[in-house]
Amino acid sequence: MPSRDELRARLFLLRAAEPPAPAIHHCVAVHGPVDTVACIRDGTAPSAVLGEVTRPDARIGDDLQAIGNGSARLLTPEDEDDWPFGRLTGRGTPLALWVRGNGVLTELTRAAVTVTGSRASSEYGNMVAADISHELARAGATVVSGGSLGVDEAAHRGALAADGRTVVVLPCGVDQIHPYQHARLYQTVIDQGGLLVSEYPIGAPPTRTRFHAQCRLLAALTSATVIVEAGLRSGALAVAQAANELGRRAYGVPGPIHSATSKGVNELLRTGSATAVTAAEHINYQEGLR
Repeated sequence: MPSRDELRARLFLLRAAEPPAPAIHHCVAVHGPVDTVACIRDGTAPSAVLGEVTRPDARIGDDLQAIGNGSARLLTPEDEDDWPFGRLTGRGTPLALWVRGNGVLTELTRAAVTVTGSRASSEYGNMVAADISHELARAGATVVSGGSLGVDEAAHRGALAADGRTVVVLPCGVDQIHPYQHARLYQTVIDQGGLLVSEYPIGAPPTRTRFHAQCRLLAALTSATVIVEAGLRSGALAVAQAANELGRRAYGVPGPIHSATSKGVNELLRTGSATAVTAAEHINYQEGLR
C-alpha cells in the first residue's frame, strides 16, 4: 500500500504529464515517485523528464476528494495485491490506475481477453463480438474493452449477458461517462463485479491523444487481444500493434474481403500480425501476465 507521500506524488504525476511519459516512468522506476516529483518541482530533473511535464502547477484536490468519499480508487505499484502488472515495467505499464467499482483488478485480469474493434461496426461485427465475449465469459474469462460504440459495446454486453464480468478501459476520468449513452451499461458493469479503469485523473475529458494511449492499456491488461472488425485506418489496429510489441497474443476475426470494416483485420491476418480466430475456444489466454 502506498504511503501518503507516494500516493500524492503519483496523483501529481498523472496530472502533470500526459501518459505514456517514458522519461518520467524511468525516473520513477529509479528514484521513486516522491523524489521524482521533488526534482520536477525544483527543476533539477533530467531535461527529458521536464520536457514531458505539461502542467507543473497541477492540483490534486479533486482526486483526494474522490478517494476520500469512496467514489473512485487509485491503484499503484505499491498495492501489491491489486496491481495487475506485478513487477513488469515498460511501455505498457502505467504510473497508476484509477478504478471505479468494487472488483479486484488482479483477479479480473488473471484470465482475461481484450475484445475490441471498429466503432462504425457492421451487424456481423457486433454479432461476432457479442458471441465470442459471451463464450469467454461462460468459460470464466473477463472481457476487457474500451467502452466505445460498436464492437466494444457488443463485447461488454455479450459478457454481461452471460452473467460474466467485464472491464471498461476509458480514455477519460472514471467519473466521466463516455460515450454518454453508456451510463446504464457502465452501472451494470460495476453491479456485476466489473470495473471502470483509466490512467486519467478525475474530471479528465476524452481527447484524441487519450484514445490512442488507451490502445496501449487495452493490450497491456490482458494476455490476449481479439480484433473483431476494423478498417484500414481504425484505431483498433493500434491495440493489436501494442499487443505484439508487449509480447501478448493478437487474434483477428476474418471478414468479407469487400467489407471496408474488415479490411484492417484481414490485413493483420495476411501479414501474420494476428492469428485467425472464429470462436472463443481458439483463444489462448490462460497464461497470466506475471
